[in-house]
Amino acid sequence: MNILEKITERTRERIRDEERRCPLPEVRRKAEEVLRTEQTKQSFEQALREKGMSFICEVKKASPSKGIIAEEFPYLDIAKEYEAAGASAISCLTEPYWFLGSDAYLEEIVREVSIPVLRKDFTCNEYMIYQAKAMGASAILLICAVLDDSELSAFHRLARELDLSALVEAHDAGEIERAKRAGASIIGVNNRNLKDFSVDISNSAQLRKLAGKDTVFVSESGVQGPDDMKALYENGTDAVLIGEMLMRSADKKAALKSLMRGAVR
Repeated sequence: MNILEKITERTRERIRDEERRCPLPEVRRKAEEVLRTEQTKQSFEQALREKGMSFICEVKKASPSKGIIAEEFPYLDIAKEYEAAGASAISCLTEPYWFLGSDAYLEEIVREVSIPVLRKDFTCNEYMIYQAKAMGASAILLICAVLDDSELSAFHRLARELDLSALVEAHDAGEIERAKRAGASIIGVNNRNLKDFSVDISNSAQLRKLAGKDTVFVSESGVQGPDDMKALYENGTDAVLIGEMLMRSADKKAALKSLMRGAVR
């Protein structure tokens, strides 16, 4: 069993426990209440379709490959710093075992920033989609390698019904095609192979054209500096999701501004 399979299996166990404490009808009711009462705001997809390169900046304490990334973790301050620096959206990890994330982090960040927030987790059933809406998230992550075709289509459809954007993550040409068949309007290519953690930023460059010009194309992981940004921008990438590089920076605002300069040269 590879690490992605282990994380997904542990996520299924975690959600079964959570559903016992708060059954599906209750979390669905909460999600539908949010849908009825929330104020109109810019969606995650709309934010990524703005002119120029969009930046999804990640609030992340740890990862399976790197261990603890941020010993000090003032997640609200980090999210606000990203917003002040010009981030288009925030990505917040809620997976608690390998990434040390928390639903509470996301809920607090949603209340404190005005830009869209992506719930970054290993979505494996509809319960998690209703959860994300109830928490106030603007978007969810759907990973092709975690879901079969039926799940991918059904979860993408449910997200739209709840007015959630879906970032559909692929890693190869076959998964790009699966994402497109599911109706994905936002496709992210993860430059990190979640099965063995190898990183190859050229993966985005190779797969960009397969996603289609009308699809919002997101490059995830592996960006190290302005040169990477320049290459991605010139290749037609619409947005980047950046976590570790920013999380390890003592001055996140300056680091983000530097990357932004790389996307306009």
